[in-house]
Amino acid sequence: MKKTLFAKLSFFAIFTGALALAFTSCSSLTKAEDVFVTPDYTEKDILENEKRQIEKIAEEHPVEALWRARLSGDQETMVNYEKALLEKLDKAYSGGNFLDAWRYYLSLEEASSELLKEYLEKKNISQTLLYRDFLKEVPSFNLSKEDLALLPKTIDDCVNATVTIWVDKGIKIENGIGYADRVLGSGFFIDTRGYIVTNNHVISDLVDPKYESYTRLYIKLAKDQETRIPAKVIGYDQTLDLALLKAEITPPFILRLGSSSDLKTGDKVSAIGTPLGLYGTVTTGIVSAVGRKLFTTGSVLQIDAAVNSGNSGGPCIDSEMKVQAVVFAGILQYQGLNFAIPVEYLKQDLPFLYAGGKRRQVWTGSFGHTFKNGSKENGLEVQYVMPGESAFRSGLKKGDIITGLFGRKVNNLEDFQDILRSFTDETLLKVTFDREGKEKEALLYLSERPEHPGYEFYKSDIIQNSFIPIFGMELTPSSTVSSRKFTISDIIKGSVADESGFSVTDPVTVTEVDFTDKKEAIYASLSTRKKKKGYLDISIRIANQTDSPYYF
Repeated sequence: MKKTLFAKLSFFAIFTGALALAFTSCSSLTKAEDVFVTPDYTEKDILENEKRQIEKIAEEHPVEALWRARLSGDQETMVNYEKALLEKLDKAYSGGNFLDAWRYYLSLEEASSELLKEYLEKKNISQTLLYRDFLKEVPSFNLSKEDLALLPKTIDDCVNATVTIWVDKGIKIENGIGYADRVLGSGFFIDTRGYIVTNNHVISDLVDPKYESYTRLYIKLAKDQETRIPAKVIGYDQTLDLALLKAEITPPFILRLGSSSDLKTGDKVSAIGTPLGLYGTVTTGIVSAVGRKLFTTGSVLQIDAAVNSGNSGGPCIDSEMKVQAVVFAGILQYQGLNFAIPVEYLKQDLPFLYAGGKRRQVWTGSFGHTFKNGSKENGLEVQYVMPGESAFRSGLKKGDIITGLFGRKVNNLEDFQDILRSFTDETLLKVTFDREGKEKEALLYLSERPEHPGYEFYKSDIIQNSFIPIFGMELTPSSTVSSRKFTISDIIKGSVADESGFSVTDPVTVTEVDFTDKKEAIYASLSTRKKKKGYLDISIRIANQTDSPYYF
C-alpha cells in the first residue's frame, strides 16, 4: 500500500483544527447575481432559449436533454427528445452496448414514457431481458460450469486464487543511486477468463493521465512467484478504491462473492494477500466494527486481521470461503486498525468496471443528514441544494424529507447512497419526498460526482448559503455596508461549526476563505464574539475537507 493512501485515510478520519499545508488564496465571494436561478419557462423568450440549449447538448447528452425538456414543460419538446432517446436505446441495444441501453431504458422508464412501452412491445423486449443482457458478461455474475469447477474447497485453494500485483515503475534515482521502483499489492481471480479484483490505489499510476513515466503491470501467482504475467487495467473506481484487471491466463482457482450485509461485529474473517512481499499469507481475525465512514459514498468494515503494506486489494473471506470484503487499508502505527471494502460495493461496481475506463460515481448536488423522530429513522433531510445542479433544477428544497428513490424506500442517508451506487451518470431516477406533510415527486438527473464538491458549493453560491454544507453554519447578512458581516442563524449538530463552539446569534465576520492547492480542503478566517466565550472578541480559523459522506 502506498504512503499516500495512509495519509489520505488519516486525513479523512482524524481531520480537525489547523491545516499544516500550503494554501492558495481563493477569498473572492460569489455575488448573488452570479448564482443560478430557476428559469421561468412561462416566459416565451426564456423557453425558446432553453430549447436552443437543449438542442446543443442533445447528441452528446441525450438523457440530460430529455430531462431538461421535461423541466421546460413544453409537450412537443418532451416528445421529440423521448423519441431521440428511444433511437439511442435501439442503437445501443442492437450494437451490443448494453450499459448505455440499460441506462437509457431506466431513464425512459423513470420518466414514465408511453413511447417506451410501445417500443418494448414492438421489439418484444422486456425489462428482464434488458437487465440480463446488461449483466450477462460481467465477471462473477453468471458463473459457468467451468467457473464452478474452480471454486475453492480449502483455504490453500483460496490462497491459490489470489495473486501478487506488481507495478513496475522502472528506476528511481535518489542521491545519485538508482533503485528499482515498484508498487506491490494483492488481488484475486473472480472468473475463468482471468479477471482480477484489486484496489485502485495499487494501480493508480497506470491510469493517472498526469503520470508520464515508465509503468508496466504484472501479476504473480501464489505458487509461482518467479514468473511475471502481463496484465491490463479494465476499469477503476477512485471513490471506492476498486479496480478490475485482466490477465490472459486461466486461473488455478476463483473466488465467489458473498454478501457482507450478513456480517456482524465479532464474526470471524480471514485476509489473504502479499503483506510486505510475503506472498500467500493468511491472517485471521474478527470484524471489529461495521459502518465506519471512511468513504464519501459509503461505509467500510473495520477488521483486526493483520494487514500490512502489500495486502491492499486482497480478499477478506468468511468461513465458507466466500469473499466478504476487499482489504484496502491498515494504519501501521496503530496495530489492529485495518479496513476493508464491503463486497456489496464491489458487486455494485463490477458492471461499470467491466464496461471499462473510469467508473464515474454520481450525485444530485445536495447535502443533508438522516431525518429522525426520536430514535426512528424516517428519511433523508435535505439541508442544502447547490444552485444549477440536479436537485435544485428538479425543485428539491431545504427542509424536504426524501423518503424514496427508484421505487425503493429511503430511511436514511445510507439507503440513498446505496441506491445511487447502482447507477452511472446520465441516468434519470424518480425521487419521492415529503414537503410540509405532503408527498411529492421529482425527476432527478444523475451527474458525475465532482472530485471536490465543497469547492463547487463555494464557487456556485453566495457565502451565507455555501457555509451550510461546508462548515455546518447558516449565516444571515447583518450589514448593508459590508458583504462579509453575518449573524449565525442555525448550527448543524456535529458539524465543524458546532464542534468549534459557535452558537446561534453569534456575530461573524468572514475575513478570508482559502483552499489547499489541490482543493482538497478549505479554511475560513473569522472574527467573532462567541456567546460561549462571554462575547469576547476573538479571531479563529476553521477548516474542513471539500468532500463528505453527507454530500449526495
